[in-house]
Amino acid sequence: MSEMLHSWTGYGVLAGFILAYALVILEDRLHLRKSKPVVLIGCLLWVLIALYERSHGGGHAEEQVKHIIGEIGELFFFLLVAMTYINALQERLVFDSLRSWLVRKGFGFRSLFWITGGITFCLSPVADNLTSALLMATVANAVGGYNRRFIVPAFINIIVAANAGGAWSPFGDITTLMIWTSGKVQTAQFLTLLLPSLVNWVVPAAIMFFFIPKEQPAGSADIVTLKPGARRIMVLGFVTIGTAVTFHQALHLPPFLGMMTGLGFLMFLGFHLKRRDHRNNVPSCEGFDIFRKVERVEFDTLLFFFGIITAVGALQYVGYLTLANKVLYGTLGNTNANILIGVLSAIVDNIPLTYAVLQMDPVMDLDQWLLITLTAGTGGSLLSIGSAAGVAVMGVRRDIYTFMSHLKWAPAVAAGYAAGILCWRLVTG
Repeated sequence: MSEMLHSWTGYGVLAGFILAYALVILEDRLHLRKSKPVVLIGCLLWVLIALYERSHGGGHAEEQVKHIIGEIGELFFFLLVAMTYINALQERLVFDSLRSWLVRKGFGFRSLFWITGGITFCLSPVADNLTSALLMATVANAVGGYNRRFIVPAFINIIVAANAGGAWSPFGDITTLMIWTSGKVQTAQFLTLLLPSLVNWVVPAAIMFFFIPKEQPAGSADIVTLKPGARRIMVLGFVTIGTAVTFHQALHLPPFLGMMTGLGFLMFLGFHLKRRDHRNNVPSCEGFDIFRKVERVEFDTLLFFFGIITAVGALQYVGYLTLANKVLYGTLGNTNANILIGVLSAIVDNIPLTYAVLQMDPVMDLDQWLLITLTAGTGGSLLSIGSAAGVAVMGVRRDIYTFMSHLKWAPAVAAGYAAGILCWRLVTG
């Protein structure tokens, strides 16, 4: 692909990606949903590639696109199920009930800041960073209401905790999963990253904590009663997460298939609840309908994933990612290159970056593979669109939590990123 890299097609692909990225950054100013530019430009980039191969002969763009759509499909369906469960729990008043409980317990915004972040950090290694961030952001949103001074730092805290928590588990992120399945880091060796990951989260959280308002959440202290089936949906949600992990570990099947299996169970539970509503003469508009939960999924987020992975896939196909990795490892050395790749993962999705590193297979010992696992997993927290968790959380409150609102806290996140790397150096000797 070196000829295409140095052609007008290669330059056009790079320029198109930069344009799409710029439009995403300006989302809150242009009021243009982030999915629109990346979907359109991501597809047009492959048109440029196809035209080049048609005029020059050869190439395998079609096969590469089919491979990319497989990756997109896995992420798409995984996220679809997670969002559907969250919508179902919201409709059954689970989050309203939790909000009522937190208010009645007297927790202030500062306490809730640590509670949501801590739960996310502990849940992410098992439930993956995407699902954990989406779940806890919904809880923080239910408690915070329209308090921007709480919502923005709380969301950032959750994203950092989700990415940091996912970095020390082979099941916490797609990148850790890729490194684990490649055999570079064994299951028990991931525990080496527990302390660096914890530091990566605690440092920015401690900085942001002092800016959290010393206030109590507004709202009534009345007890909110769960709707019928709420507890069963909660149990089924955890079973679904367990199914996804089991499918991958025991059956060597993609995790999204386990999630879709859980969606199937939820559909049958929904059928049971609907029949119960019918027997109790509950109006159809107030009853449980699984397909209404699917309709309420944040498709702007799902389509953004399609567009960004398609666009980054074009960069990779042309050869930009391989070129960047060769330059990095060839001139900077392993440690500096791995740190810089973590920073780049906030701009370019960490999945293709990690994939490119694995394809290059640079000569690195275990400590360096642990470092790239840490940096690729946590570097995406620097920007709101730098990780799957961040993109998903943007869909929870797009009116308050935006690219620019996250960027204002980037120095605090960067401090945690640097502290985590320093801790890695200490624990690996």
